[in-house]
Amino acid sequence: MAGHMTGRGALSLLLFLTPVVTPTWYAGSGYYPDDSYNEVYAEEVPAARTLDYRVPRWCYTLNIQDGEATCYSPRGGNYHSSLGTRCEISCDRGFRLIGRRSVQCLPSRRWSGTAYCRQMRCHALPFITSGTYTCTNGVLLDSRCDYSCSSGYHLEGDRSRICMEDGRWSGGEPLCVDIDPPKIRCPHSREKMAEPEKLTARVYWDPPLVKDSADGTITRVILRGPEPGSHFREGEHVIRYTAYDRAYNRASCKFIVKVQVRRCPILKPPQHGYLTCTSAGDNYGATCEYHCDGGYERQGTPSRVCQSSRQWSGSAPICTPMKINVNVNSAAGLLDQFYEKQRLLIISAPDPSNRYYKMQISMLQQSTCGLDLRHVTIIELVGQPPQEVGRIREQQLSASIIEELRQFQRLTRSYFNMVLIDKQGIDRERYMEPVTPEEIFTFIDDYLLSNQELAQRKEQRDVCE
Repeated sequence: MAGHMTGRGALSLLLFLTPVVTPTWYAGSGYYPDDSYNEVYAEEVPAARTLDYRVPRWCYTLNIQDGEATCYSPRGGNYHSSLGTRCEISCDRGFRLIGRRSVQCLPSRRWSGTAYCRQMRCHALPFITSGTYTCTNGVLLDSRCDYSCSSGYHLEGDRSRICMEDGRWSGGEPLCVDIDPPKIRCPHSREKMAEPEKLTARVYWDPPLVKDSADGTITRVILRGPEPGSHFREGEHVIRYTAYDRAYNRASCKFIVKVQVRRCPILKPPQHGYLTCTSAGDNYGATCEYHCDGGYERQGTPSRVCQSSRQWSGSAPICTPMKINVNVNSAAGLLDQFYEKQRLLIISAPDPSNRYYKMQISMLQQSTCGLDLRHVTIIELVGQPPQEVGRIREQQLSASIIEELRQFQRLTRSYFNMVLIDKQGIDRERYMEPVTPEEIFTFIDDYLLSNQELAQRKEQRDVCE
């Protein structure tokens, strides 16, 4: 029965067949060891010798680094390298056999082949973007490589990979993904008072502080709301910023801009008058001017201003019935009292019984409200001297004033005629026969009203109906 032998060598990166015991050199044997290589070379000899299976060390003893050789000899277990011995070669775990798995000791005193054990390795893992890995034993078998990502990134995939016996890594290559939104901090909310005579305030602020938690790159910051330095109306306004990083993650912040308007108590218009105000009419810096209706004149300050203390300057004036002084020395002195205050409608007729005169006076007496709204005062010049009469309402004019008025306005006593004079004393329209009050009102509304009067007329459109 054939015996077998097992030999195991020390750990090393390379496995190869080497003689362990330097053989004894026998003169004339024809064999010698080669110290520069791991194999035994045979020198050709001119004559073959007789094979002897009884020689215990016909071939050199096998020594497999990082592996072992299991041998079977025809001479029994005590013979490890006799002629005809067959050895099976295997490698330790983590090593791969390179060469023959089975060799036999030949008559040439050499083994029939060579083999060695080479350490198994996996390929070097590539580095991942925005991350790294650390390995327990490099690229050798059972080495485990653990992955980690830079700050701001999260790992997706296998967190670790192991070098396997087939030379491949377990699992797959992970990714470092930026899923954290950027950090954004808005300015503090702010409050500001509106500027004088305005309902708005100009507000400035610094841009928000934005930082990406990953690579630090912010691709865009979007503002939703007015730009810094804009005029803001009274009230609260929400300003919102949104920041985006390279991975399209976003973060938002907001703050409040509050604008306040200093306001004074709302003024009441005077009796028999009205107000015209700038801006909103009750805000800081607004000016309100007092006006009186036709036939009335203002007594007191003409305007008041809303102050920063939220109180009005001065005191409220009143509108009193207009006092007309007919005891003047000239027609110019009489007309000056109406300058920029009243329009005049001067009616001239040859006598009180004149049909046109009576018709005109009758229509005007029924439209006193419309005349007052349009600031129209009627002057009547009727008759012939010495019985000629001139009057404004119930007040009588002197003969000299009547004569000056006729000459100044070119009004004849021969027939009915009428002239409309504006607030600047300019002759604007003449009539040779009676006209309806509506015609007079239309002319005044279309051509003679100031902007303030137009606005007042819109408010009082139905007051006479």
